[in-house]
Amino acid sequence: MANKNLFSTTAGRFLPHANAVNEAGGNAYQRLAEQALAQYASTGCFNSTFYANAEEQLGQVLALCSKVSPEFIARTALYVRQQGYMKDMPALLCAVLSVKSPGLMAEIFDRVIDNPKMLRNFVQMIRSGVVGRKSLGTLPKRLVCQWLEGRSDSQLFTGSVGNSPSLADVIKMVHPKPANASRAALLGYLIGREHDKTLLPPVVQAYEKFKRNTNAGAVPVPDVPFQMLTALPLTKNDWCTIARNASWQTTRMNLNTFQRHGVFDQPEMVQIVADRLRDRDQIARARAFPYQLLVAYLNIGSSLPNPIWEALQDAMEIAIENVPVIEGPIFVCPDVSGSMRSPITGVREGATSKVRCVDIAALVAAAVLRKNRQAEVIPFESNVVPCPLNPRDSVMTNARKLSELPAGGTNCSAPLYELNRRQAKGDLIVYVSDNESWVDSPHYGRFGGSATETMKQWELFKQRNPNAKMICIDIQPYGTTQTIERNDIVNVGGFSDQVFKLISDVAGDRFTVNHWVGEIEKISI
Repeated sequence: MANKNLFSTTAGRFLPHANAVNEAGGNAYQRLAEQALAQYASTGCFNSTFYANAEEQLGQVLALCSKVSPEFIARTALYVRQQGYMKDMPALLCAVLSVKSPGLMAEIFDRVIDNPKMLRNFVQMIRSGVVGRKSLGTLPKRLVCQWLEGRSDSQLFTGSVGNSPSLADVIKMVHPKPANASRAALLGYLIGREHDKTLLPPVVQAYEKFKRNTNAGAVPVPDVPFQMLTALPLTKNDWCTIARNASWQTTRMNLNTFQRHGVFDQPEMVQIVADRLRDRDQIARARAFPYQLLVAYLNIGSSLPNPIWEALQDAMEIAIENVPVIEGPIFVCPDVSGSMRSPITGVREGATSKVRCVDIAALVAAAVLRKNRQAEVIPFESNVVPCPLNPRDSVMTNARKLSELPAGGTNCSAPLYELNRRQAKGDLIVYVSDNESWVDSPHYGRFGGSATETMKQWELFKQRNPNAKMICIDIQPYGTTQTIERNDIVNVGGFSDQVFKLISDVAGDRFTVNHWVGEIEKISI
């Protein structure tokens, strides 16, 4: 008889061997260059994460850009800006194209650089020299000039908030030509040069008049960005005017501030703010991340009026409309391990997000459960963590329960092991994790030469459920996975609501091998 040690039929024998060690020291699979660039671009914010610092992220992205085509870089920039709602990464990819393919950069510039913050990011990244040039050069300078010239006086003025570089710094670099006397006066005002004050746009004149006023409440509050006003002496009525004019995002971020300044003492203002928070069109225009609503809900004071609490829950229902209704049993596996307690956008001195990776995983799980009451949520760290959830509870309630579970090491195979232990049947498994599994690696810290335990357990699950599919949502900027891409497994990255669309595609059999990269490659340049 042949040697059983060599010719065993044990599940996993024909699975591809792990070919990498992840940041946590566990066995893993290295992503292909296109997959890795998409992952970094959809999750990276150039701040320190649990396992990597900002410099390492930047180095990885630049190295990956040298391995993929300029066309893929351009499409990735469009994808992560328009569907992933990222800021720093799409600006960097545009800056990379200024060296690798200036023509492609020009093709996508206005679709990626779509607000003053993005413009300042783009200029900052080129001027830093990290992409191989320190000056804007002829074409980027012309594109920036065209961008400035294409904005109204009001858009330029209200977009002048922010520094390093400021919009004034950008104007000084590119010297846009004013189309008329009013624009000439505005440019002079923004860069601190001589100008005719009588020709300034009305919004600027109103702002300057408000600043000069010493009689509180005597001059109407101008409709300008919130940040331009907070250092000025303001009355309760002024604060009500600010709240009345605020954007959706400003409203979401300043509910406690409005409460402190008496805005919600007026029932009319409570209704105005509540209606704005649940307004479908404003939520879409704000490119709202579902997790931003969760954060607002978790952080607002208990003394806020009930209509504000209810409006945030209504807004969440709108923000998760992309969550599919799926036929058959579903298992959702949020990672609640220790590394998932790190901020989702990384650590940045003085501006670290309160949102943690575990909050994102909890939200995705709660959102799927909300739309699919037959779903089972299986939280995990070193082992599966029991957490009974009521599918009739709100997304906010269940997400909070999941995010408060105890943390341990990371074992991505634990949910599959549990399902196999009880011989479970199911059609779809959804993981939300940073993929940094190490507890289940027999050769921790070094290359082991065998398939990951997650792949082995998936193979056992497939023996009972041959039509089952698995989607692995990775929410951190690392270059490895626990599962290989194939016709029953899809790896995706990101934390905007685009991940719900990808879940829908997989559940509806509208996917192919390397589906996520394929979706990016469909984007028209």
